[in-house]
Amino acid sequence: MKNNNAQNRFTRRHILKAGAAVAAPMILPSRLFGQNAPSNKITLGVIGSGSKGYGGMLNFMSNPASQVVAVCDVNRKHRDRAGDKAKIPADRRYNDFRELLARDDVDAVLIASPDHWHVLQAKAAVEAGKDVYCEKPLSNTIEEGRALVNAVNKNKAVFQHGTQLRSKITNHKVCSLVRNQVIGDAKEVTIGSPPGLATGGHAPEPVPEWLDWDLFQGPAPEKPYTSWRWARSKETNNQASWYFISDYSKSGWVAGFGVHDIDLALWGLGITSEGPITIEGKGVFPKSGLFDTVLTYELQFTWPDGRRITMTDTSRNKHGVKFQGDKDWLYCRTSMNASNREILRTPLKGLDMKLYESRQHEGNFIECCKSRRPTIATIEAAHRATSLCLVGGICLNLGRKLTWNPVKEQFTDDAEANALLSYEMRGPWAL
Repeated sequence: MKNNNAQNRFTRRHILKAGAAVAAPMILPSRLFGQNAPSNKITLGVIGSGSKGYGGMLNFMSNPASQVVAVCDVNRKHRDRAGDKAKIPADRRYNDFRELLARDDVDAVLIASPDHWHVLQAKAAVEAGKDVYCEKPLSNTIEEGRALVNAVNKNKAVFQHGTQLRSKITNHKVCSLVRNQVIGDAKEVTIGSPPGLATGGHAPEPVPEWLDWDLFQGPAPEKPYTSWRWARSKETNNQASWYFISDYSKSGWVAGFGVHDIDLALWGLGITSEGPITIEGKGVFPKSGLFDTVLTYELQFTWPDGRRITMTDTSRNKHGVKFQGDKDWLYCRTSMNASNREILRTPLKGLDMKLYESRQHEGNFIECCKSRRPTIATIEAAHRATSLCLVGGICLNLGRKLTWNPVKEQFTDDAEANALLSYEMRGPWAL
């Protein structure tokens, strides 16, 4: 991923351009000045400026401690919409993320590209000295996720995963109550998460002139262009189509959406890397058409001490996370509920176990870029939650019970399942 010659070339070019552009003030990264930085702002680049990236960019723009200074997207329409909104000059709008990362005036990046790009771009970013806010799910495979964990730790980068439900105060309260055993010993969690989607076959179309189709595909297999490989529509419930195509999202909506709910379940239970875990499940897949990831499903993850997470699509369980204790239950996601609503009035002040608290996800990231303390959704938490979704997806695809060792990051005695922990990227891309 590194291209030192290219990076040096871009760095020199931008320095010379900054020196020549008398009319335009030079934006300097806050790390050069520490607490004495002009306005003490964290400068940000946006990689992937579609719906999710655009919304995240607006959140960062509303934070007085940050400034969006560059944007990148293979879709020129998305790139220009974001660039216009953030008032970014044409020479800071990029098609290729590597050009943005070569800038010395970028402290951190927001990565909101499709799933198959997350790790390659985030890894390149931390190796270029940037802090990273990366949208969910963290990775497309276990191998990718581990490579990014290692890179973030090696480069001492600040990292925030886009599992923003951790920064919702109701979820913080429910998970705090569960961790403090206010409902007794919680060993059962039930999750309802949206099902996948199916579509028909779609004929190849001419590639539009405003889209770099080769760079969109990147490490994914080369396929003929159709807008159904990336666009949003009423048929996809306004979700990006690539979420439901295994070329770009190996476990489909189980990881693409379900990682939010799995993350809350693990946070509430306090699970880190305990194992081994047995995984059982069954799912229904499209019989034909472009979308090929799971539609409806049921998964059970069981730990040696008896803790169990049951994850299904929302045709079986209400959307959200329900913790069942031996005395009462608690529910959370966009709201909270309990078998006895008096539990919800329990003050957190007197509880022994204190969970990390954040009121705004992007704001927490900016604060941590300055302080260098861990974020509320660290790289380790991101890898843990995403890994569970990915191995769940493998279980559904194979249709049989598996045993997962989260320390070794391998399945036990199952070569076929282990072969799905990585994939051969299309050249020239590699971890």
